[in-house]
Amino acid sequence: MIDKAAIYHRPESEYAYMYDSKTVHIRIRTKKDNVEKVNILHGDPYLIYLPNQLMKSPLTKIASSRWHDYWQIELSGPHRRMSYIFELEAADEIIYYSDIGALSHEVSHLDIAYNYFKLPYLHEADRFKEPRWVKDTVWYHIFPERFANGDPSLTPEGALPWNSTIVPKNRDFFGGDLKGIYDHLDYLEDLGINGLYFCPIFEANSNHKYDTVDYYEIDKHFGDKEMFRKLVDEAHRRGMRVMLDAVFNHIGSHAPQWLDIVEKGEQSIYKDWFHIHSLPIKAVDMKDYRNYQAINYDAFGYVPNMPKWNTSHPEVKQHLLAIAKYWIEEFDIDAWRLDVANEVDHRFWRSFHDEVTALKPDFYIVGEIWHSSQAWLQGDQFHAVMNYPLTRAISDFFLTKTANATELNERIQEQTMLYRKQTNQVMLNSLDSHDTPRILTIAGGDKKAVKSALAFMYLQQGSPCLYYGTEMGLDGGNDPECRKVMPWDPEQQDLDMHAFVRQLIHLRREYAHHIVNGTTSYQVEGNLIMVEIVYDEKVIKGYFNQSEESVTVEKDGLEVLLELMVEDHEIQAGGLMIVNGSMVKI
Repeated sequence: MIDKAAIYHRPESEYAYMYDSKTVHIRIRTKKDNVEKVNILHGDPYLIYLPNQLMKSPLTKIASSRWHDYWQIELSGPHRRMSYIFELEAADEIIYYSDIGALSHEVSHLDIAYNYFKLPYLHEADRFKEPRWVKDTVWYHIFPERFANGDPSLTPEGALPWNSTIVPKNRDFFGGDLKGIYDHLDYLEDLGINGLYFCPIFEANSNHKYDTVDYYEIDKHFGDKEMFRKLVDEAHRRGMRVMLDAVFNHIGSHAPQWLDIVEKGEQSIYKDWFHIHSLPIKAVDMKDYRNYQAINYDAFGYVPNMPKWNTSHPEVKQHLLAIAKYWIEEFDIDAWRLDVANEVDHRFWRSFHDEVTALKPDFYIVGEIWHSSQAWLQGDQFHAVMNYPLTRAISDFFLTKTANATELNERIQEQTMLYRKQTNQVMLNSLDSHDTPRILTIAGGDKKAVKSALAFMYLQQGSPCLYYGTEMGLDGGNDPECRKVMPWDPEQQDLDMHAFVRQLIHLRREYAHHIVNGTTSYQVEGNLIMVEIVYDEKVIKGYFNQSEESVTVEKDGLEVLLELMVEDHEIQAGGLMIVNGSMVKI
């Protein structure tokens, strides 16, 4: 019997959407291995009663998890509207699935046409429009204070020496700046990078700059606007895009608006710009969250020096949107990464999306959200989020080895089905960041595991992002230990890792179009997972073996290539990538 409770479909969502101006994707979910075939009966809602106007087309199973199968069809035609119903077939039963649920096969689908699912009219204005350039981009995530010191005259007083063996503390400074980034653009270009993602560069009191004081000024320890303009222009000349990081959830407590409230209380013109419970503002020195009730205003995570903006206030909204547009209009940046994006109201983000894309239609908007994010990824707010669920899935299999290949496969399939295809194509994928331990530390120093994890991630849809120093073997635990300085001293560099990452990035750049647009499938044998991407008669394969022993794979036409790398078709611990004859041993 077909398990009707497991069936799921929702129109105008990731289950039914415009992929491009001519194509619609329609999906349905069923219980795993419970349904043998799925067809869709579809047509123009005004014409389906006429002869030969109701068409029947088969769906393809595109993903499976532990509990569910996912089916999809790509439809195109002259109609900008559609009515449709699903026909599900098992060995002993056929049912219809409509807008009112499951219906018996004995009921004529024409008799219930008014209960069909509907896409009433497909407006181009409503289509999720991803910035296409992102699909070909490999990002390099830079924590500016720790990448390079190009202008010693800007270095903060008391800064520590530039040495990557020093484990930083929360309040340490080392003197990284924008000139240092500019001076190393040759290095980044040679590495294959074509997207620069900077943590905040605006005036702030901390080394991380997430406690913004003035959004219109470059922090004095990083340089000035002239230097930033020079950096952006030179990056663009080299074909590199530039993404800035902004905090519109909260502000630093040294910002003039907040200081005005502290000084004037009820008389401050800014008192409604924040979520203040009572006045005057209480001074709180909180070392942990146990004293959270002492704060009489909303803040980021109860951190007293980061009071939270009231983004629904019209003046706050106007103020922050003006900032967002300023850096596009004046410096031609290409993207915003938005900190703590899930704690800002959706209405603000819709306005933000409309304002910045009106200035630059192919602008890229990325939210920092660590959980499933469908509400923000409908096409009217963000184009992508930092894909931490994918990060955790890859990390659990390759780095900590707390998940097996079957679990990795299932988690990736489930994650992919959360979003539209064009969303998956531009997600920001990374394995570590300024907020997480570095992958070499997560892996317990196992470089082969790090290489395997990176190679696997670079075969996924989405835009890969490399955290600075990973290519040089930087390690480090949780913040602030993950924020060591870039090891420019050759004696502190892992040149083998650098060579591998460079090769991997160039491989990804060469085949980005195939990886992003191709059909990806996964096969699991024990703790060996094989990724196969097929596009335009080209095949990319990756074999990833995380067992302690070599694994024998069946001959599949690649035996000649395999024999060049391993004996008797054994994939040793680590793995092997085969890309149209090019091989990368992991």
